[in-house]
Amino acid sequence: MHGVVPATICGTHVDPRLTRALVQPGDAWHEYSRVDRSEAITAPCLILSGTNELLSFRFAWRPVQTDLMYLAKDTGEVSGITDPKAIEFQYKTLVGIDGAISQAPCKTKNGNYFTLTLQLPLIKVTDRSRRGDIERFMRVYFSATVATLGCS
Repeated sequence: MHGVVPATICGTHVDPRLTRALVQPGDAWHEYSRVDRSEAITAPCLILSGTNELLSFRFAWRPVQTDLMYLAKDTGEVSGITDPKAIEFQYKTLVGIDGAISQAPCKTKNGNYFTLTLQLPLIKVTDRSRRGDIERFMRVYFSATVATLGCS
């Protein structure tokens, strides 16, 4: 369906208006996910339109806290975001101009902390106008995702 944004992304319900503020889906919006919340194993979830990657998520569980700034400044494809800045939020969060990273205490069988990276590969790093949209999305999406994890 052309232009339709799903209400559930990578197993988390989110208002499609928040997602639409980040990306405009084309004809063939589809999801590729290796995420298994019950196993709590680090895995990707990608939202694609045709062959274009619109949203890239990385779900990660670790025994100790991760240095989010280190992850954000990583030059690899897994967690790097451009111009990361910390925001006031109940969870430790960095928002950049092309993504965000959040972390929460979350005791599961494979770790004590859950980290979610969001990358927006189609946003040009010269487009600094999207930071607010990314922050609004991440505040809602990360909180809703943590609620689905069964943290103790």
